[in-house]
Amino acid sequence: MQTKLTLRLDDNLIEQAKRYAKQNDKSLSQVVADYFQLLIQKEKPNKIPPITRSLIGLLESQQGDEEEYKKHLEQKYL
Repeated sequence: MQTKLTLRLDDNLIEQAKRYAKQNDKSLSQVVADYFQLLIQKEKPNKIPPITRSLIGLLESQQGDEEEYKKHLEQKYL
């Protein structure tokens, strides 16, 4: 179900929002709905389990690791 919502905004802001919506092939209503969805998603708790979260950043990347890994993959699959 969709419900009408009235917003009071500065005229300049409304014009900028309309231009943004047009440039992105969206309606102004869709832009506002997308923004509200982003706000709601930011409020959701992190779904990474605590044990996994505690491991984030534990291993530091060393220079060259990425290149060595790419070489390993090339040798393995090519």
